[in-house]
Amino acid sequence: MSSLRTDDDTWDIATSVGSTAVMVAAARAGETDRDDALIQDPYAKILVAGAGTGVWEALLDTDFAAKIENVDAEAAAIFAHMGNYQAVRTHFFDEYYRRAAQAGIRQIVILASGLDSRAYRLEWPAGTTVYEIDQPKVLEYKSETLREHGVEPVAQRREVPMDLRFDWPAALRAAGFDDGQPTAWLAEGLLMYLPAEAQDRLFEFVTELSAPGSRIAAESAGTTATDRREAMRERFKKFADQLNLGSALDIQDLIYDDPNRADVVEWLNAHGWKAEGVHALDEMGRLGRLVELSDDYDRAAFSTFVTAQRH
Repeated sequence: MSSLRTDDDTWDIATSVGSTAVMVAAARAGETDRDDALIQDPYAKILVAGAGTGVWEALLDTDFAAKIENVDAEAAAIFAHMGNYQAVRTHFFDEYYRRAAQAGIRQIVILASGLDSRAYRLEWPAGTTVYEIDQPKVLEYKSETLREHGVEPVAQRREVPMDLRFDWPAALRAAGFDDGQPTAWLAEGLLMYLPAEAQDRLFEFVTELSAPGSRIAAESAGTTATDRREAMRERFKKFADQLNLGSALDIQDLIYDDPNRADVVEWLNAHGWKAEGVHALDEMGRLGRLVELSDDYDRAAFSTFVTAQRH
């Protein structure tokens, strides 16, 4: 179980689970600046710069990787690997949405949308509506920050300020969602922050709301061995202290490490979907983004990228 979570905890963009959205956006900003970038997110840097988390804004420093290298070469390799993972993950789900749009789906739902900017940066066909579900303060921060910078969504964007542990289907319908139309759902960077029971309930709701032809993509929750997790915690604390990053939030403390969590592909295939998965490390290898580390990769610690279609 998570050591910092409760069944009714809430957050804004700078605290708890909310700040992980800033971390991911910082990775997207860094990827966008690369000459060989897999994705383009011109709004990530704007969203990170104003978030006020303290630590993740430091990732916008172009010399940050070099500073880590000077402190701990292995930590620098791990940092590069983490950035590559985020880039590959974003690329995978961007492509999923492009295929859904090409198939004629015009109703999009992003679960726990955080600082996801796909409503603003992807080339959505006319008539597309993107529903974003997340904590009220998170949605408010994103929309206000981008509006202040003159950024408007490409698709029709509708906010659904609701915690996914509660009755979000009712809130989604109230925002205009039509369960008679095919929908393309996304659960990216979400499942690891839910207990196993809540994950099942989430997919049950999605299945009930999905017309035939609907699609879903999800990032499964990996499991990290206790010794590896503690080693990473100590290494992160070491270079955070040496680089004066302050008290950095330990992401592992927010995750529900639940041994009873269902396999996403198996669950979907048993509940009216046709699902398949691609292991994250395999996708990273395919795109030439695996970083050589001193330790062997623990495949169980990494996610599977799942896609499925409703019968």
